[in-house]
Amino acid sequence: MTMANPRNTRWPKLLRRGPMENLATALIAAGVLMMLQPFVMALFTWSFITTLAGVVMFTIVSKFPE
Repeated sequence: MTMANPRNTRWPKLLRRGPMENLATALIAAGVLMMLQPFVMALFTWSFITTLAGVVMFTIVSKFPE
């Protein structure tokens, strides 16, 4: 059985693994930066949720086709 060419799938280009993994990585980085900054308490408060959302997104997106 041969695998289909990933470029011929009907998966939208923006929802492919590469761009979505980059977005998830940026979300994780933003959450860590929010956690490390000492100026705005609201950013610190939301930092864990942001980092967790990025990790969950990365885990799900890693299953997407390339």
